[in-house]
Amino acid sequence: MKLWKTILAAAVLALAGSQAFAARTDLVIGITLEPPHLDPTAGAAAAIDEVLYANVFEGLTRIGPNGEVLPDLAESWAISDDGKVYTFKLRTGVKFHDGSDFDAGDVKFSLDRARADNSVNAQKALFAAIDTVEVVDPATVKVTLKNPQGSFLYNLGWGDAVIVAPESADTNKEKPIGTGPFKFQSWAKGSSITLVKSDTYWGAPVFLDKAEFRIVPDAAAAVPALLSGDIQAFPFFDPDSVAQVKDDPRFKVVIGSTEGETILAINNKKPPFDKLEVRQAIAFALDRKAIIDGASAGLGVPIGSHMSPASKAYVDLTGLYPHNVDKAKELLKQAGFENGIKATLKLPPPSYARLGGEIIASQLRDVGIDLEIIPVEWAQWLDQVFTKKDYDLTIVSHTEPSDIDIYSRKDYYFNYDNPAFDKIIAELNLTSDDAKRNTLLGEAQKILADDAVVGFLYELPKVGVWDAKLQGLWENAPIQANDLTKVKWTD
Repeated sequence: MKLWKTILAAAVLALAGSQAFAARTDLVIGITLEPPHLDPTAGAAAAIDEVLYANVFEGLTRIGPNGEVLPDLAESWAISDDGKVYTFKLRTGVKFHDGSDFDAGDVKFSLDRARADNSVNAQKALFAAIDTVEVVDPATVKVTLKNPQGSFLYNLGWGDAVIVAPESADTNKEKPIGTGPFKFQSWAKGSSITLVKSDTYWGAPVFLDKAEFRIVPDAAAAVPALLSGDIQAFPFFDPDSVAQVKDDPRFKVVIGSTEGETILAINNKKPPFDKLEVRQAIAFALDRKAIIDGASAGLGVPIGSHMSPASKAYVDLTGLYPHNVDKAKELLKQAGFENGIKATLKLPPPSYARLGGEIIASQLRDVGIDLEIIPVEWAQWLDQVFTKKDYDLTIVSHTEPSDIDIYSRKDYYFNYDNPAFDKIIAELNLTSDDAKRNTLLGEAQKILADDAVVGFLYELPKVGVWDAKLQGLWENAPIQANDLTKVKWTD
């Protein structure tokens, strides 16, 4: 009897030990902004992709952690000799989270929907080169382009190009249904969005059973949430708060790069900003170092045009407009504004905008531009600034990858129009040779800088802070995403 009790006790201890040391399968992630809705194909807000990209929704291709193009729902593809026809071989046995089958019809529906006249896709221009989309068979799609497009496979990896089903497309804003390794469980408005593991996923199973995206708009609340363990990861952490956790061995602090060109956007068709001298005056008035130190804890990388310093095509144009108050005043005088300018500066919620806005307003005041600061919520910014172009100046980080072409879009909120720039972008779209593309991108950067289209500030750093036992979160952000497909806890 004593031996039996000993064996039983040992078994109980072994079971308890295995449970105690089993790796966690849940994760709470802190995010700053709440998405306006949950459909990546119908909104410009980065917060949508931060929750759903690669987790709930997938595209034909996807962007990897180093910016590379990887197969996703398309397992392979062939490109015609003239570069105009792409034949995609699709994965088979894939299901949407509602149980419906994924096939070539869903691809045709998604691409045709994204490029339709009535499309609400925020990046509709990504699909402008498509001429036809044909279903060859359930596992094969042929896409014919109007002209070769060197960035086509990359474009298909954007969150705006994910594949949706016709049966659920209209309800994805509130109840997203994709093909990814996680499925949507719930959205507590103003609080959190919860995803759970999909048992029907076609690919390698993820390690996490549950992931909650907790909305923490107040940067001051992030540190206590980490220290208490309520939140285990902030993939996009406030740089000013890093000092409070960087020496704590419980956490990893990872400084990476992004595609986030942080700019002082200017309404180029609204007087007096339609005058080049005024925009150049603003460029000379900006002290990038002071802005980076004050709004980015000194971690941002200065930029002089719309390109990430991490790109092979980057041209350093930061020396074109050195900080020069006298030069700025002289240009304003030449433009007829020796008595100064009054304007508004609309600032969305992120700390880089709110903190940077105060610094920039002070710098512009020194040269005679008096700004009224107007804080706006993200939904207001999207409506007033991005959609209706009702603004003078604003601050925002453009986190979309390789998006210099936005300056060629006639309905874009910059209200910028330069045929020479448009010609370069048109040629870029027809070019697949990397060296030639880099040359064209260099020319495009130079035009934007010469025209002082916006005030180019810095590349937004990706500051990640998370539990030291977590693995698999992205160090860099080549695309606006929190990809959880390889995230796991270690002992």
